[in-house]
Amino acid sequence: MRDVSKFLSGFRRFQQNYLGKQHALFEQLVQQGQKPRALVIACCDSRCDPGDMFVVRNVANLVPPHVQATYFAATTSAIAFAVHNLEVEHIIVMGHAQCGGIRALMEHKTPSCNEEELIAKWLGIAEDARQQVLHKFKNKPVQVQAHACEQSAILVSLENLMSYPWISSRVYENKLALHGWYFDMPHGELYEYHPQSGVFEVLVDNLEGVSCQA
Repeated sequence: MRDVSKFLSGFRRFQQNYLGKQHALFEQLVQQGQKPRALVIACCDSRCDPGDMFVVRNVANLVPPHVQATYFAATTSAIAFAVHNLEVEHIIVMGHAQCGGIRALMEHKTPSCNEEELIAKWLGIAEDARQQVLHKFKNKPVQVQAHACEQSAILVSLENLMSYPWISSRVYENKLALHGWYFDMPHGELYEYHPQSGVFEVLVDNLEGVSCQA
């Protein structure tokens, strides 16, 4: 099975060529959050730059469990296409700091309109992550809880991926590898979850010192 070194080299290029040059922009995103002016619905096509990844985008980078696959078919069909048709060798669940979806999950507001009900239903996929964080970090600041939930939600998605028979069988046959990655945008570093230690450890450190912190 191919390793992921090419993807890590790409992240290193992102650090050097984009994060550093766009320091002010990323610092603004960290400090002020995102305020997009448009919605772009993009195709999950690996031929887009950089050309090596079939990308599935959704709020809070969540994967629903197999029993809910038909309810969230946009995400699950893309995963199925990547695994069955493209025969990908890796599935990477990429979480990130300052995630607005996870923040909304932690706030856990009662939906007041149809739009909020849709969002709440989707974020409910990670409800177990929220409960775990509230139990383990109940007296911690909101920022600490959100950070913990961002990483815990990655683990929920990894567990949900294994609930799909056509994924778990490939994992057991060593045809497919699952990875939990976390992009710490303020510090410009990439972390990976290690089941052996039960923690996220630095996968690509920030040797250049580029970051989104003032």
